[in-house]
Amino acid sequence: MNLPVAPPAFDATRGPRRCDRADTGADIGVGCGLVLLELTALVIDFGLWFLSGVTLDPVEIVKADPLWGYLTAAAGVAAFALVAALVAARARAVVTVVSQLVMAVLITVVICVGALGQAHDDRAVDDGARSCPTGPATPRCD
Repeated sequence: MNLPVAPPAFDATRGPRRCDRADTGADIGVGCGLVLLELTALVIDFGLWFLSGVTLDPVEIVKADPLWGYLTAAAGVAAFALVAALVAARARAVVTVVSQLVMAVLITVVICVGALGQAHDDRAVDDGARSCPTGPATPRCD
């Protein structure tokens, strides 16, 4: 006696709507690796800026370099993260897309805050007549 065989309910490995998402393990690995690479680049970038204002001579007064060049390098890292997110979106690597977009947004926020701070410092230097703060809680300048 032969019984009828039911067709498979759903097979995602064949047909026009084949699931071609990236492997989850490789996706997580690439996402974490790119975040680590970008964080390393940012630490080196802003570490060099920090070291530009450090001296071991107690008599010498050193002012740190302007932040504009270092912010440009950070913008390059943000652009790299955005391009990596677009490439990962094309490969359907969801974890990498999300991690790279988060990194691009966070780096952009850091760039905006740094630009505001450097613009404030530049404005304070340009006001040569007002180099001494004038407020009730500040000491008198002579």
